[in-house]
Amino acid sequence: MTIRAIVLFAAALLFGAFSAYAGNLGNPASLNEKAPPVYTAKFETSKGTFVIEVHRDWAPNGADRFYNLVKNGFFNDARFFRVISGFMVQFGISGNPDVSGVWRDATIPDDPVKQSNTRGMVSFATAGPNTRTTQVFINFGDNAGLDDQGFAPFGQVVQGMDVVDSIYSGYGEGAPRGRGPDQGRVQAEGNAYLVEAFPKLDYVKKATIEP
Repeated sequence: MTIRAIVLFAAALLFGAFSAYAGNLGNPASLNEKAPPVYTAKFETSKGTFVIEVHRDWAPNGADRFYNLVKNGFFNDARFFRVISGFMVQFGISGNPDVSGVWRDATIPDDPVKQSNTRGMVSFATAGPNTRTTQVFINFGDNAGLDDQGFAPFGQVVQGMDVVDSIYSGYGEGAPRGRGPDQGRVQAEGNAYLVEAFPKLDYVKKATIEP
């Protein structure tokens, strides 16, 4: 099977996987359920399983958004597209460009920073005030310098941090600063781009809210 055929086959599988969620994920405004005070999200990945415990009082807007994304399957089949050893691992761009498109401008208000970005803490990525959407990162080390920049942790990895540590980091920083994936192309082309150009990336198989 040629690389092109493999990519097309992967894209077809992706379309089928997301079709079950299209009614929900296609309308970000409808996914506004208030999260429980404390909840856990299990991430089954290509490297194993890790669990994030979320505390709503740490960052309520972030906790609510994360809850709705996980519950409705947003992270399923999403790649860990930016992995920088000693710093953090970032994910949260849908593998389906149609889904990415409707969420790209679905921002949430900032939360005050109440916790520090230490090892295992989970925060939303941001491009400035009130720009958080779907991208999150897990801190590999003590990144307390991010606190004053407005990155508000909403949860922490409580199981499987060794799995997080093992996520493939060989591509490093993304383009144009590094040789890793170009986020613009990830948004526009989804997993078809990543499977072909960055085949070693690890990914989320399935993310679920634990009962």
